[in-house]
Amino acid sequence: MLRLLLALLFLLSALVVGQDSASRIIQRSLAANQRDWDAAPAFDCSEQDQKRGGSRTYEDLMVLGSPYERLVAVNGKPLTSAGQSAEKRKLDDEIEVRRHESTHKRMQRIAKYEAKRKHDHTLMEQLAKAFDFKLVGEQTLNAHEVYVLKAMPRPGYQPPNMESQALMGMQGTLWIDKATFQWVKVQAQVMHPVSIEGFLAQVEPGTRFELEKAPVSADIWLLKHFSMRAHAKVLYLFQHNGQEDDTYFNYHEAQATPTEGSANAR
Repeated sequence: MLRLLLALLFLLSALVVGQDSASRIIQRSLAANQRDWDAAPAFDCSEQDQKRGGSRTYEDLMVLGSPYERLVAVNGKPLTSAGQSAEKRKLDDEIEVRRHESTHKRMQRIAKYEAKRKHDHTLMEQLAKAFDFKLVGEQTLNAHEVYVLKAMPRPGYQPPNMESQALMGMQGTLWIDKATFQWVKVQAQVMHPVSIEGFLAQVEPGTRFELEKAPVSADIWLLKHFSMRAHAKVLYLFQHNGQEDDTYFNYHEAQATPTEGSANAR
């Protein structure tokens, strides 16, 4: 009997330690993600978007406070000289527009960009509240030694906004770098239908996403790959399916855009 009690006490203590470790890992990973989120606007990169009909590759450039996508390749083939010249003219024209826009228009443009960033950031912040995490093991992934955590919906979770409601029906897996607590990979899928208030819509099982991050400097990791397959019923009747597959690479510090002529802004 004494051995049985000792074994039970050991098992209970192991479960408590495992839960505490998972919480500690998640909190440190969120702190690392916060640093990345703060640093992201300081980097330009290349982006390849895979569509059903092929792919398009862009240079993602920060231009006077918000991003600009410059097309550089289609289906993996660089644009012709004429195409490159046309895209350069579009970029030059956009720079001139932004240099001479009114203060109000500039604030609107930047606010729209910041609102999208805030939307993405809110979802990240809600992860720690929406899920219970369990440390299930350790392994090597993409040359990184990682913790493997399972995420299950937390009973009683109340999403603060519409964007967070889909988290209520999801479960997932996180692979977190042991040295830096950065997210190497995250996978999640909807396991049961979730109604989205404000829209007569329902997110359906089969909806799933995956993201991967990679280091771009000594302590900053940014998005390397994101894919999503969405299944939803609009008006609870019509089926809507969507798909996204984006790869990001060639990160480098954003080049300052010349601001000559800004004195003429109205």
